[in-house]
Amino acid sequence: MSLPREKPNLRARLRDVPHQPGVYVMRDRLNRVIYVGKARDLRKRLSNYFTPARSRLADRKTRALIEAIWDFDIHLVRNEPESLLLEGKLIKEFRPRYNVSFRDDKRFLLVRVHPNDPFPKFSLTRLKKDDGARYFGPFAHSGALRTTINWLNKRFGLRVCRPLRPGETDYKHCSNDIIKKCTAPCIGRITREAYMERIEQASAFLSGKSKDLLPELEDEMRLLAAKQEFERAAELRDMLADLKKTLSPTRSFERGARAKVVSTIDPMADVRELQEELHLEAAPLVMECFDIANIGATHCVASMVRFKNGVPDNANYRRYRIRATSGQNDFVAMAEVIRRRFSRILLEGRRAAGDDAADATDESPLEAMRRLEREMGDEAPRRFVRLPDLIIVDGGKGQLSVAMAELQRLGLSDLPIIGLAKEREEVYRPNEGQPILIPHDRGALKLLQRIRDEAHRWANGYHQLLLRRRIDESLLDDCPGVSQNRKQTLLRAFGSVSRLRQASAEQIAEIPGISRTLAATIHDFLLSRKPDA
Repeated sequence: MSLPREKPNLRARLRDVPHQPGVYVMRDRLNRVIYVGKARDLRKRLSNYFTPARSRLADRKTRALIEAIWDFDIHLVRNEPESLLLEGKLIKEFRPRYNVSFRDDKRFLLVRVHPNDPFPKFSLTRLKKDDGARYFGPFAHSGALRTTINWLNKRFGLRVCRPLRPGETDYKHCSNDIIKKCTAPCIGRITREAYMERIEQASAFLSGKSKDLLPELEDEMRLLAAKQEFERAAELRDMLADLKKTLSPTRSFERGARAKVVSTIDPMADVRELQEELHLEAAPLVMECFDIANIGATHCVASMVRFKNGVPDNANYRRYRIRATSGQNDFVAMAEVIRRRFSRILLEGRRAAGDDAADATDESPLEAMRRLEREMGDEAPRRFVRLPDLIIVDGGKGQLSVAMAELQRLGLSDLPIIGLAKEREEVYRPNEGQPILIPHDRGALKLLQRIRDEAHRWANGYHQLLLRRRIDESLLDDCPGVSQNRKQTLLRAFGSVSRLRQASAEQIAEIPGISRTLAATIHDFLLSRKPDA
């Protein structure tokens, strides 16, 4: 698709933007999302970006954003909480470079209650698990939500204690019954049927299906004000505001499927153009791109995508869980993934040629691999992997430097490699101080951007996989008697929560540090938390 050479007149488009709340998405000339924002009045907010006088007074970052805007989309919503939820979803989906908030794994609060518990209670969580529980939300205003939950617990006499099965011993250490905040189901002051009826009434109120209590509170507030008890009336006024904010109707926005990588009209033409731009001896028919992704502050992963003849070679994509660092250190992670990828290729090459034959030659590893590629041709063993004609690392001088150092240690220092920086799409080459700036309308840069964006997509897919595993594993956090150390011991022994759920109590008890009583508790807990429970 050809790109416009002149910037479109975005101010003219403002006439079609309504004075309504919503979310706007800014795109650059390559149609990439660079910023996501929300507004109570979309036309007023967007006009700030395209008014020359105001843009000149903006800070440096905002001016850079305005200069990069080539197009924008708008999404209308019904109220401010909806705009906040949708903004967070879109930022997590596209990870625009000009956004800072919402780019981590933190999510909006949900309210959870499990009907299979002996005496259910409301709790707050940020992860929705497939455990048979009921979830309400997400809620945009956490402070108002906490006030609402506290009021619901007091209004309906719901328990807030931690034990899964509270009994008389727990009752002795609790004063909520004395101060009329709990109906004390733990000692039989109320039957489970009557308690569950209170849970259903509170759930109906929380889901917005029943708002009969709000008029009662408003009448009570007016009565207190008439009696000149202004402090108590003000407390009720603030509580009513929080309740209405929590119960305001909002839609839950799901992330849409990401667009597939767009193929060029002539991929091989882009390959040849890239060869000219980089002054390569041969056309880069096989390219591999490496990207590092940090999952929160604890997980670091890497992705490798392979393009062949200018199009994705999906069967040869790889992803890596970084071992050398658990934090955010792109340089250490890049060194590790380059070392693991190409030492594996060289090892498979030695096996294909025979270790003795490889030791008897004076060829460098790169020369030996290229010779094997020519000799074997299409008859190469399945595990034999051809070295790429070009390596692309996502990053600037730092990432390129550590990747080059690893290649040199492996004897592959002559393998073509470049770094692609995100800021201005600068292309860094080994031993050259100044980067190459390929024009944005050239197919060579579009090809580099496609392979880089595909590496991002593949890394984000791994991110989602790890997140699903983490959600599944976090079921054990709710199990009584299971500490973090015992959780790790169980996962190492059984591999996953799914396999642990299939094990018997006797099999669980065989794990060191797990008693028979605890094994029975774990077994019963996981059975009660089956998705179809």
